[in-house]
Parts: sequence; C-alpha cells; structure tokens
Amino acid sequence: MSEQRDPGGKPGGRRNAKGRQRPERVHGGRERSAQRPSERNRGGDPQRLAAYTVLRAVADGAYANLELPKVLRDRGIHGRDAAFTTELVYGAIRMHGLYDPVIAVAAGRPVAKIDPNVLDTLRLGVHQLLAMRVPTHAAVDETVGLARKVNGAGAAGFVNAVMRRVSERDLDAWLAEVVPTGELTARLAVEQSHPEWIVKALRAALLGHGAATPDTVDTELTTLVRSDNDPAKVTLVARPGLATVRELVEAGATPAPLSPVGAVLEGGDPGGIPAVREGRAAVQDEGSQLLALALARVPVEAEGTEQWLDLCAGPGGKAGLLAALALEAGADLTANEVSEHRTELVRQTLRPASKRARDEGRSLVVRTGDGRRVGEDEPGRYHRVLVDAPCTGLGALRRRPEARWRRIPADLADLGRLQRELLASAIDATAQGGVIAYATCSPHLAETTFVVGDVTKRRSDVELIDARAMLSGADGAPVAVPGPGPTVQLWPHLHGTDGMFLALLRKLA
Repeated sequence: MSEQRDPGGKPGGRRNAKGRQRPERVHGGRERSAQRPSERNRGGDPQRLAAYTVLRAVADGAYANLELPKVLRDRGIHGRDAAFTTELVYGAIRMHGLYDPVIAVAAGRPVAKIDPNVLDTLRLGVHQLLAMRVPTHAAVDETVGLARKVNGAGAAGFVNAVMRRVSERDLDAWLAEVVPTGELTARLAVEQSHPEWIVKALRAALLGHGAATPDTVDTELTTLVRSDNDPAKVTLVARPGLATVRELVEAGATPAPLSPVGAVLEGGDPGGIPAVREGRAAVQDEGSQLLALALARVPVEAEGTEQWLDLCAGPGGKAGLLAALALEAGADLTANEVSEHRTELVRQTLRPASKRARDEGRSLVVRTGDGRRVGEDEPGRYHRVLVDAPCTGLGALRRRPEARWRRIPADLADLGRLQRELLASAIDATAQGGVIAYATCSPHLAETTFVVGDVTKRRSDVELIDARAMLSGADGAPVAVPGPGPTVQLWPHLHGTDGMFLALLRKLA
C-alpha cells in the first residue's frame, strides 16, 4: 500500500481529510482540480498572496530585497498595502527562528515534518498573530484562506488548527514556552531569531572591536541583536556634482544624522524622487557613504591625475559615490567587478557620472576582471583603492532578512582566503604613498581585524593609518566610534548604520 501524507506532513499520499483521492498538485501544494471555482477564489487577499509568493521564491534562492519590489510592481500593490506586504515578508523571514518552535508546539510535531509550502503559510500567519496589529480573527481567517488557495483544502484544516492554538497565547507566553534557559547566547538565538553561531560571533566582535567590556557585553549584545530585527530606514545618497541633499530634502527627505551627502526618507517610494529615478542619487546606507568619503579624504601626493580603483565594484553603490567624488577631485576611476552580470549593474549605476566624465574629458572605466589579479597586472598604478570585500554580511541583517539563515560558519574559511588575496592584490596595485581602504559589511573578527592583521604582518610595504580621523559626520565633526582604533567598526545599535568595518592602509616605499 502506498504511503499517505497528511496535510501538514512531509511524507506524501494523495488523499484528502475525508480519505478521498486527491488530485495532482502544482507548485506550492495547490490542488489542480479538486476545488470548485468559487472555492479556488476564496481567501488569500493580494497582499498575503504576494508575501507567500516572495517567501517561496526566497526558499528557492532569491533575495527578498530584490524579489519583493518585483512582485509588488507586477501585482500593482502600492502604498499601505505594499507596506503591509513588506512587513509580512521581512518579519516572517527574519523571525522564523522564533516562530518555528512556536509552530512546532502548536502543531505537535517538528517543523521538519511540515511541508515547506505549508510552513511558509504558517510563518506568515504567526507573524500577524504575534508581531503585527492584525485582529486575531482576521489573522486566522486570512491565513486559512491563503492556505486553501495555495496549499489545498486539507492543508487549510491543518493551518486552521495550528493558528487557533497559537492564538490562545500572547507573545510573552510563547517566549516563556520556547526560549531555553541557560546561556544568554542560546536564549537570544531563539528570542531574537538568530542562529546561535552568529550571536556568539557578534559577542566576540563587540569585545574584539572595543564596543563592549566583559561587564557590559551582555547588555550590548542584547541591544545589538534586537536592532537586527528593526527595519532599517531608507537612506539616500546625493552623489556630489550630480545631486544635492537639499534637492532630496525638497522631495520629502530629511538630512541624514551622520553623512554629509545623505538623507533619510521616512516613507514613500524612493523611485518617485527625480534625482533617484535619474541615477543622480540612490538608496545607500549611511555607513557605506562614510567609508567612501573617508577614502576620498585621506591626503595623497600624486604626480598628475590621481587614479582611483574600486576593486570589487558590484553592484555599484559605493562605486556610484566614488565616481562622483573622483570627478569632483579631478581624478579618474576604474570600477572592476568579477561578475559580468554585476559589471552591467555597475555600468548602469555609473551612467550619469559617465556622461559627466565624458563632458569633462575624465576617464571612468567599468570592466570585468578578477580582483585578485589586478595587483599583478597593474602594479603601483592607483592612488586610492577600495576593497569592498565579499563577506558574510552579518552587519546588514536588518536589510537582508534571509542572510542569517543562509550563512554557515564554514563560509568563513573560503571568504577569509578571498579577502586576504584581494587585500594583497590591492596593495600591489597601489602607488607609493597611496592609500587602500579595506571594508566589509560584517563585524566578524575573522573578516575584519584578523584579515588586516594577517596581511600587514607579512608585508613591510604597508602601514595602518588612523581611520577614525577620516570619518567626519554631517556637521564636520568626527563620528564617534568605540574602540582604540586605528580601524573603525560601525554598529546598527550605536550608529543606526549597517555594521561596516573600515581599515585604511598607506603604501610605503
């Protein structure tokens, strides 16, 4: 006899809750022909259906920040409905480390035994119950309707039972049920929905970068991981010579607290601002802006026109600001990217700056190439080099909700090797007296101070300079950063930026 599958189970049969033969399924567990037309159209409002679609795409490898805007645009979801959908998507992905234990208790089985499509439906529903101002009856009814639409009638019954059990307790009661006792890192891992290895790495980073002492680290760690679950504000950059902060403010933004070329957009679509739509301004975290500005601010002596290099330029955010700064300084810029697809993204980002460069007779080159070979192919050519190294992205968990679930500790070995090779190549490509900025969007010690320390230990032709002195805020005063220096680590919970790391190195004779 063939194995049967219960609506919420992973194993598989084809019989419904009444034991009748079920039809074949299509993607998402939807039944092909069992439901009458009137039943197929019940439940699953456009916002929740869009959120479910994005969750399934993310499960297949997509990125929420790229997939969500596309789905919203294709389905004509705008305004408050778009904001509701965004909160559903980001919340369900970000917090499923907490929601899955809740679902397991309510379902009476491990989540590994629940069909992944049904599990995503439940995550959306539990987020509404425990973290959004959605009335209980609406959260339950709409989630069941969504399950009926995308998972089938049998699964809808299972979802209904689980949702009703979850709704019997509030968030505090569920936290008391599922959060383990014992070490703080284990508690925070569930309560704040982070893999425990990441919580431990952040704790070590707070101590290693001087942002906490042994007496204060538990408090700092708790605040930090909580901040990872707070939606990041939309920060814009006015690319110098192409747009101004005043122009962004007149379009509805407010001046950024840290970056002199930044502005914060509290609501609305950034694409509705002409400067953003035309590529003269862009969405960019303040931390990224400060790093590019710091590199441009370091004194460099050069004969003739300065040559700047963005070694790992894709997808083009920092390259866009560097290009504008280079043009303002009368310098040339080369933007190098190893991926052809990302090279095209850089080219699109730099289009307005490229036009200005042509008009002024300046060189702005976008090319595809392996950054590890640039030092060998172009030794001593550049006066300012940015190494925005590939990393785990642990400093940008607010913006990339799926990143915490995709990374594993084993990733650090390959990334560390690549980071060291890129930094060594950048040093080789730098002229005597030139400066290299090594940056990551991660505070992990294995990607920051360990990389810089290992490379500088092996070389006598480079020295660290104090990056803190080059980090000036919107008012011209230095940005306050904890730690002894000379490197800089920004923090979401202290600066409101992504967790950006910066080391500045001077090339010696």
